[in-house]
This record gives sequence, C-alpha cells and structure tokens, in this order.
Amino acid sequence: MTSRIDMNCDMGESYGAWTMGNDAAVLQYVSSANIACGFHGGDPATMRKTVAAALKQGVALGAHPSLQDLAGFGRRVIQITPDEAYDIVIYQIGALAGVAASQGARLHHVKAHGALYNMAARDEGLSRAICQAVKDVDASLILYGLAGSKLIDAARAIGLAAASEVFADRSYQDDGSLTPRTRAGAMIEDLDRAVAQVLGMVREGKVRSIDGRDVPVQADTLCIHGDQPNALLFADGIRQALEQAGIEVCTPARV
Repeated sequence: MTSRIDMNCDMGESYGAWTMGNDAAVLQYVSSANIACGFHGGDPATMRKTVAAALKQGVALGAHPSLQDLAGFGRRVIQITPDEAYDIVIYQIGALAGVAASQGARLHHVKAHGALYNMAARDEGLSRAICQAVKDVDASLILYGLAGSKLIDAARAIGLAAASEVFADRSYQDDGSLTPRTRAGAMIEDLDRAVAQVLGMVREGKVRSIDGRDVPVQADTLCIHGDQPNALLFADGIRQALEQAGIEVCTPARV
C-alpha cells in the first residue's frame, strides 16, 4: 500500500521526581515525537529538555494534549464538553509551542493522548472540537488520529491535514478501534508479532483483529509507546524491519 511511513513516539512524560520511558534512546529510531504538555505527564523542565533532545536528533515536534488527569496518566475517561476539549487542547498546544519557539523551532503536529484520543475517535463533537482547536492555533499543523476514526474525518472536513495512525504494540477490534487496555490481549509484547502487524498494515493496508478479522487501515504514521518496558527493543526492531522491507521512515510534510 505504501513505501514510506512516519514513526512517532509519545514522550516527555516524566515529571518532578518520576521518570517515564527512555526518551533519549528511543529518539534515534523515530521521526516524530509527541511531547506531553503537563496534563497527564511532563512539566516545564521536561518539556524544554525533550524539545531540545528531539531537535538534536532532527525529530519533528508534536504536542500531546490530554485530559487533565495527572494521577491517572490521562487514561481515565472523564466526561467533558466539546468546548472544554477545545479549551484544554489550545492551552496545551500553546504551552509546547512556546517551549519550541524559545529554541527557534515550530510544532509539526498534534496528537491527543490516552482517553481523550480514544473518546474523540468515537465522538464526533469532541473530534470536531479538537481539530478546530488545532486549526485555530496553526492551520499548517498536522492532526495525528486513529486510522478510520472520527478524528480523521473531522480534520478533513475542515481542511486540516491529517495523518492516519496505526499501532505496533496494541491489538485491534473488529471495528478498527484499539482493544481497551483493561482487556486481556490489549498489549502486544512480542516483537515478532508486532513487526508482522506493522508490515501487514503498511504493505497490505489491513490489520488482523483480536477476533481474527482482517480490518482495513490507512497507515501514515506508526506509534511506538515510549512508556512501555520494551519500548527501545520495539523501536529498534521495527525500524530495522521497515528498512529491510524497503519502507522509508520519514516525517509527514506540513501543509
């Protein structure tokens, strides 16, 4: 289906005395970084250091806004209105954009985190609010959203560039949604299985659901979770597998 794909990673999620992930090591394998903006992880110093590290590696900068849920790492469902979603996304993009500007850089994309991402993938009102917030801050930003979801539809409806995202370390449901983390089999912990899933999505445009169904997907950008214990192993193994298959890893072009 495609001969190129972006590799992105959620990072910058450490804060205070707590360290999450191995950002410095993973950065050498990815082309885009989704940097936490303080609501689920991250703090001002972590944001500054993560932006600097990404720029040093030539990795594109993305804001990773979340529900305001530091204690739950942004993974708990908290009901919010579209107006509230709009406000918190603008607030968080603005914070990271300021950090980037202080280092002579600009943001490249925005990807919602955790529960906000999954809620918006199914909810038309939330997806429209998030996409409008991104466009109102900077219409040249790219919206990263779950392939086949309402987030992608909402971005295209308002003329915002969108990158359809797929996952190496998550299993899928028959409708193309991610298996909830509370369910058995949600996480893929075997590298060979993850590589097979990635190559199937990139080369064939489909993914095998947890129940055995082939589900069509558009694979523009591939997520590696930086907070997983095997993040470095996955990043290295998947990058090598893509290159051996003749698939170029590169950042999507801004509008």
